[in-house]
Amino acid sequence: MIRGMRAGELLRSPARSAWRTVAAWLTVAAWQTAAAWLILSAPALAQVPGDSTELLVVMTPDWSDLHGTAQRLERRGHSFHKVGQAFPVVVGRSGLAWGRGLPLSEPRPGPIKREGDGKSPAGLFALGSAFGYAPSAETALPYRWLSADIECPDDPSSSHYNQLVDDRQTAKDWNSAERMRRNDELYSLGVFVNHNTPASAGAGSCIFLHVWRGPDDGTVGCTAMDSDHMRMLLRWLDPARRPVLLQLPQAEYRRFRLRWKLPQLGT
Repeated sequence: MIRGMRAGELLRSPARSAWRTVAAWLTVAAWQTAAAWLILSAPALAQVPGDSTELLVVMTPDWSDLHGTAQRLERRGHSFHKVGQAFPVVVGRSGLAWGRGLPLSEPRPGPIKREGDGKSPAGLFALGSAFGYAPSAETALPYRWLSADIECPDDPSSSHYNQLVDDRQTAKDWNSAERMRRNDELYSLGVFVNHNTPASAGAGSCIFLHVWRGPDDGTVGCTAMDSDHMRMLLRWLDPARRPVLLQLPQAEYRRFRLRWKLPQLGT
């Protein structure tokens, strides 16, 4: 009997071993399936679009500082590299707040951009057309001459909110707007930043790169620089290279730098 039992156990042991192997395989497969599901269901990591090979980085010391620096970068291979020297800029008089641009798919602590808050938008934004007071400018970007009739409605109830419009050719449905042809040089050269486009009411409007009033004068939400740097920037920007603006406080830049293969920059 004992010998028979031992023989039976010996006969059954390969089956047990096989079942253990199958169970182990099923466990591994279950973990692999679960891991794949988590990867597919998780939000994609934020990144600069693959077809964008020009990147303008504006960085401030913190959320509330109006002073910053701008650095041009170009993608070579899989990484971005500096072009020229950094130069000073000013942002909103109340600093920065997260805006609505290209998605950054992860939780983002910090203030949120709102209409009239005096903050410039933080985040990643495509750069649109150029504009200015002269009939033309030295730039490859689409260029719009600013006549006295060009406005940018900042009234969230307007159907033309956050758009450049000619008020002679547009049915006016706004109570307030930014008059683009000014009595100073602020909009003598500029670039439209594609923040909050298409527009969500109250999320902020009429955000530009433009000429500053001075190195210590914050804007109402734009990013400004001296006229020489504005002209240099317009010559550099190429719509075929899908230029984008990355605008962040220094600590936020450090969070994204390695993931996006960006160089180390200082303020």
